Amino acid sequence: MSIRTRLGKRRGPAGLAAAALLVGAGLYGLGPSTAGASSHREAPLIAADPAVDNTDLYAFVSPDRQDYVTFVANFIPFEEPNGGPNFYPFATDATYNLNVDNDGDAKPDSIFRFRFKTVDKRGNNTFLYNNGPVTSLDDENLLVRQMYTLESSFNGGNSFKTRVTGAPVAPSRVGNASMPDYNTLRDQAVTQLPGGWKIFAGQADDPFFLDLRVFDLLYGGDLSQTGTDTVAGYNVNTIVLQVPFQDVALKGDATRNPNIGIWTTTERPRVRITGGGSSGGRVQVSRLGNPLVNEVVVPAGLKDAFNASRPDQDGKNPVVVKRVTDPELPKLIQAIYNIPAPATPRNDLVEIFLTGITTKAGGPIKVDLNSQLNNADVTPKRFVPSEQLRLNLSVPVTDQPNRLGVLAGDNQGFPNGRRLTDDVLDIEIQALEGAAATGQIVDALAAGDKVDANDQAFGDTFPYVALPNTDKGGTAAGPAPSGSDSAPGNSANPSLTPAGFQSQDDGSMGTVAAAAVGVAAAAGLGLILTAWVWRRRSIKASGA
Repeated sequence: MSIRTRLGKRRGPAGLAAAALLVGAGLYGLGPSTAGASSHREAPLIAADPAVDNTDLYAFVSPDRQDYVTFVANFIPFEEPNGGPNFYPFATDATYNLNVDNDGDAKPDSIFRFRFKTVDKRGNNTFLYNNGPVTSLDDENLLVRQMYTLESSFNGGNSFKTRVTGAPVAPSRVGNASMPDYNTLRDQAVTQLPGGWKIFAGQADDPFFLDLRVFDLLYGGDLSQTGTDTVAGYNVNTIVLQVPFQDVALKGDATRNPNIGIWTTTERPRVRITGGGSSGGRVQVSRLGNPLVNEVVVPAGLKDAFNASRPDQDGKNPVVVKRVTDPELPKLIQAIYNIPAPATPRNDLVEIFLTGITTKAGGPIKVDLNSQLNNADVTPKRFVPSEQLRLNLSVPVTDQPNRLGVLAGDNQGFPNGRRLTDDVLDIEIQALEGAAATGQIVDALAAGDKVDANDQAFGDTFPYVALPNTDKGGTAAGPAPSGSDSAPGNSANPSLTPAGFQSQDDGSMGTVAAAAVGVAAAAGLGLILTAWVWRRRSIKASGA
């Protein structure tokens, strides 16, 4: 047999290197850090372990239950719809965690923990996933089934309570002959719990939309390689959780304390034995807050180390503060496209991605929007800047969401949480190029990646994501559209757009670097962590 080990970050010098992973103290006395996040195949180790690869995280006030928050966590990138016969199960030896920080100390206060189990009835009888049409989740023709247990903790993970066990997972969508009414199967996989909780786990259309040809010298060096949705037609495995505000807000009071930070993690056994079994506890192998950063910005020598790090470690290394306030990507854009990089230091990016948007951090954006520092019951001296997806639960839901979110005056949109319809790629590159600080978009990049919406319509009700595709052409029969994404946001909300901001509704706002946020330009750490990263690589050894 063979044994695969994952070397944990708490061993000797390796632990010290991990603690020094991101950025140090100093700016505004808050110790800003480099942002980072998982995405589609963003790091060497996780690319070889897709079942636990966080691809995207969304968090938004539920449009149909406006005192509830919805989290959408996606896994397994680039699921080709026809990829049978085993298709795409959740890993049964992994733990999938959704973490919420409501007091700003960069440690989870609410944790929702998912674990999965598989029942495979095929044996030696067949290679098929199902041996006839499947019309319900308990149909005897469905030969491979998954179910999950959900546990929660509201005291930082010191103790967990089992919320549900044996809840059904919607199966991979094999095709119309095998599953003639997949919408029914998905409806049956929605679990409702006491306290108003709703949960869904199963396959869905990948809701992310973007052109990923950034890797060919930033869209071909002349913006000619744009307009193709790279993930169109692919599916993901998704966990959707909806809970009342009181279950995630500090002291259960979303009126006084509406601001939360969210990230997801996945954990594997430290030692996995081929054929079954494990030992040595668990080690974190993937982490995701804001989108795209680890995938596009963090250099190869850093990517695995970031996935193993924690938010409360983000403020440990002053050596790379300059990489935050003087990011690399605007200089690269300047070199290729002659678009001047914004002046440094980039304290606007520190505020947007590391502290949350608040006047209490002394940053250039003079609005209180989504930092935990804005919570009435937060102790400021305990606040730790860290990379999280932050959301203000008190911002009213608009019936006319703008895909450009806060940059277009729609304060319910990204970077205040993330809705399914938010065009985070175009938003992030404009922020990287200084739009949040200047109040003006960069006109030279206004054509963007020319991918402005998902290829499938999202739903108005839980679980909101579109049905999975049945072929790579993207032919899923998804739910009904959820409304316009082109109109301005709710003007009653405090606007983050400085005077003179010219909102454009011309179909796209620029992206050249595929939303590679300068806040996360942590390349300066490559030499520091190279040896440690290599120690974390999987090791295969022969056993008895």
